[in-house]
Amino acid sequence: MISITEKTLQDLQFPTVLETISDGCNTDIGKEKALQIKPFRDKEELMQSLMQTSEYVSSFQNNNAIPNHGFDAITHEIKFLAIEDSFLEVGSFRKIANLSATTNVLLNFLKKFDDYYPNLNARASRVELTKDIITAIDAIVDKYGEIKDNASPALAGIRQNMNLVRGKVNQSFGVALTQYNGLGYLDDIKESFVQNRRVLAVLAMYRRKVKGSILGSSKTGSIAYIEPEATLKYSRELANLEYEEKEEITRILKNLSNVIRPFLPLLVEYQDFLSDIDVVAGKAKYANRINGILPTITDERRLFFREAYHPILYLNNKQKQEVTHPQTIELKQENRIIVISGPNAGGKTISLKTVGLLQLMLQSGILIPVHERSETFLFDRILTDIGDNQSIENHLSTYSYRLKNMNYFLKKCNRKTMFLIDEFGTGSDPELGGALAEIFLEEFYHREAFGIITTHYSNLKILANELPYATNANMMFDEKSLEPMYKLALGQAGSSFTFEVAQKNGIPFGLINRAKKKIEVGKVRFDKTIATLQKERSKLEKTSLNLKEEETRAREESKKMENINTKIQQKLESYQELYDSNQKIIYIGQKIDDIAEKYFNNKNKKELIGEFLKIVEIENSKRKKATPKEVKAKVEKQKEIIAEVQVKVEEIRKEKKEKKLKPVVEKPKPILKVGDRVRMLDGRSVGSIDSIEKNKATVNYGIFTSKVSLDELELVEAVKK
Repeated sequence: MISITEKTLQDLQFPTVLETISDGCNTDIGKEKALQIKPFRDKEELMQSLMQTSEYVSSFQNNNAIPNHGFDAITHEIKFLAIEDSFLEVGSFRKIANLSATTNVLLNFLKKFDDYYPNLNARASRVELTKDIITAIDAIVDKYGEIKDNASPALAGIRQNMNLVRGKVNQSFGVALTQYNGLGYLDDIKESFVQNRRVLAVLAMYRRKVKGSILGSSKTGSIAYIEPEATLKYSRELANLEYEEKEEITRILKNLSNVIRPFLPLLVEYQDFLSDIDVVAGKAKYANRINGILPTITDERRLFFREAYHPILYLNNKQKQEVTHPQTIELKQENRIIVISGPNAGGKTISLKTVGLLQLMLQSGILIPVHERSETFLFDRILTDIGDNQSIENHLSTYSYRLKNMNYFLKKCNRKTMFLIDEFGTGSDPELGGALAEIFLEEFYHREAFGIITTHYSNLKILANELPYATNANMMFDEKSLEPMYKLALGQAGSSFTFEVAQKNGIPFGLINRAKKKIEVGKVRFDKTIATLQKERSKLEKTSLNLKEEETRAREESKKMENINTKIQQKLESYQELYDSNQKIIYIGQKIDDIAEKYFNNKNKKELIGEFLKIVEIENSKRKKATPKEVKAKVEKQKEIIAEVQVKVEEIRKEKKEKKLKPVVEKPKPILKVGDRVRMLDGRSVGSIDSIEKNKATVNYGIFTSKVSLDELELVEAVKK
């Protein structure tokens, strides 16, 4: 589907992206595969790759994390198994078993969680799941990579005899050690190992007195290392058994190699599958670092990258803790070519590279750092002409090289092509080179190719303004500080700010004025007009931002007012309901009062009961029997109210605890005496004390007297005060 030259990959710094992805892989094979990533030719394969990476990224957030898929490469073992009658060492079989076990675990996991990882499981479903390899190896090799004793009956017998002989070797050596040590023939170290055999450290003067075989001596010659005669015959027997063990192990390994050899294609597939998943994991880790997502891929001819970041610049700035400015760029059938102008170091080339690199990454199965509402379609070719491409080997100047490149563009450019050209038309006479660049641009335009170019040439800016389906854009520049704002503004050409930048960099004002006089007045006026328009655009953008902020605040205030109105309306409705309910109760109360008065006058119970029943029946006729659903809703509402009340009560209790209670100063109770005017604490009638007996007072109320406890009385004068 897509054809990309190596030069385009280099121009857009694609290898740098691949190196970062490669660093995120766990295995050497995965790292190598990551460096070999190329744009996909088939759309279906591309979509599967993108979805696999997207699914792996999702595993970082959900609870079903993809299990470990690291492995030791078995490339060497695969080569050996391909040779007939060859056999692998025991450690190689452990690597093969681990590879097989890791693959089986991953295959089972992806099958179980197919709902979460459908595309990864689709890749896994092409791999056969079998435990035969693991079973065959585990029967022979233990988890430490050693041959098991029961790998064969012969090996079991040999190792049993070896253990017996080792026992005899140690026993005979111990006897000799005790004997010659007692005689004082041994050095202080007593024993040592030579050629993996246990020997006595005999003083050189006594070497002839010790029976056995001399296997060596110390550097100074003061010690002779002798294997005792009694041990010697057992050592020979042990050596024979070790040889037999080695032969039996070789035979076992040959048999096991022959058992595993038929699985060779499956082992190749296992390694390929795990390394593919490792590459997907590397791409997912990279996407996580750059906040990469999968934008919508459409069949409609439209490229819309909203808030797009250049991934390499983003990671570099993140490391330096600097801000990276995103760009929003749109190309469509009605706006298929953008001509970006503006001052140098303003970000023109970065904007151009951002579009090209992100499109290239996406078509290579890598997620890109854009807003989720971004979308694009797939190009058949991406053509680039970026940077100074002098070729010393081919004796080409910059302009010759660019002309050669333009010739290639003219051959390949069509409606499924995206071209990216930096500093279009430079390298030759401005007027002549500009005219030729204008013709190239018209040709690309008529072929309906999508493209972005950067330029300082005025004629190209004018042409972009005249062509219906092309547009100018500029990198915004702060006219006060003369600093680039790194923000792309579509719809208007940009000034190069040549003289302003020169002034900022310390060029004398007189020289700048002389330079202005050297050029055409019309060109200066044209550039000045563009600069003025840019300033106006900057002001309009600031005003637009302020208006948006004001609009946002107004909306928030409107929402607040709506909420307040809703609450007031609810309160009014509840008050109305309460008022209606109270009016109803008053009405019924009046009715009952009338009936009670009638009964008081005529004592007619029958009439009384009849009137009561009449009222009850009238009220019941107004009531509606609540349905079970309404009853349930009412109960739920009551529960909610109770819960709210409990919360409020807890808050009130908490407030009370937090507040410091002021100590209450109790006033001294006055002593009552005969003649004082008093009244009961919970009463209103006032009387005078006639007499006091013990703790009780006789109070005269005029009509009657009463005996009351002194504690229940208070002075009328005290109350008044």
